[in-house]
Amino acid sequence: MSQFKYAYYTGCAAKGVCPELHQSTMAVCRALDIELVELKAASCCGAGVIGELEPDTQLAMNARNLKLAANQGVPMMTVCGTCQGVLARSHQELSDGDTRDRINQVLGNSGGVYDGGPKPRHLLWALIQDYGLARLESKVVQPLHGLKVGPFYGCYMLRPSDYLGFDDPYNPKSLEQVISALGAEPVDYSGRTKCCGFPIVLESESSAMQMVGTNLIEAQDNGAHCLVTPCPLCHMNLDLYQEKAEQEMDREIGLPILHLPQLIGLALGLDPKELGLDKNMVDTDALITEVVGA
Repeated sequence: MSQFKYAYYTGCAAKGVCPELHQSTMAVCRALDIELVELKAASCCGAGVIGELEPDTQLAMNARNLKLAANQGVPMMTVCGTCQGVLARSHQELSDGDTRDRINQVLGNSGGVYDGGPKPRHLLWALIQDYGLARLESKVVQPLHGLKVGPFYGCYMLRPSDYLGFDDPYNPKSLEQVISALGAEPVDYSGRTKCCGFPIVLESESSAMQMVGTNLIEAQDNGAHCLVTPCPLCHMNLDLYQEKAEQEMDREIGLPILHLPQLIGLALGLDPKELGLDKNMVDTDALITEVVGA
């Protein structure tokens, strides 16, 4: 049995629109000897959308999800920044006894009684707090020397900080610490803590693409060879819609966007196809050649 074991909450995107995230997560955790027990019966977290109209429904959904993790006797681990934000907020709200009693009545017989458990943690947090950066660095077999990586946190990993409480919402360091542990160079740019535009893409695609383009161009102009993000929804906007952002900004960008475990996997010497890098929309071939030298 591994020293590091988690109840793995995939969320929707990692096995839906971004299957390469789940694929690379499993590959990296195997390589790091991190044991994952996938919560296959878990539901969507609500992504903050359901909670705007039906807050108790979203809380009940996540009380059930948190209960499924608690049943495993290990902490819940997410790979989605949005899920992390919503689940962390639910965890805090459910720490109030009156709220928890009300939500348990909503749950009825669908998920048992939720009576608390460990705070959910994103893979990024688990690597830093539990696994340790020194241990991660010791596993690197292919240091990413010469690679300049722009961190892109997204909103839900940082804010509101009162229930996330892991990193400084204005000057975070966790992604930079992982990037450095892998041998790469973090690129500083103001867009690293800004919104990717995903929440408004259906309401105002032009505005969303301007947000995408502005963030990408700033990172690229500051020397980034790629971006890395801990949120698949940010990844979708920055990667899937990059061609539209290029049209909006009237500039070719072509900046590869990596999921966090994809970047880690390259440093661990894993096969790029095992990491699903061939599934990314912006071509990663030149980046892979730069990293592996082949």
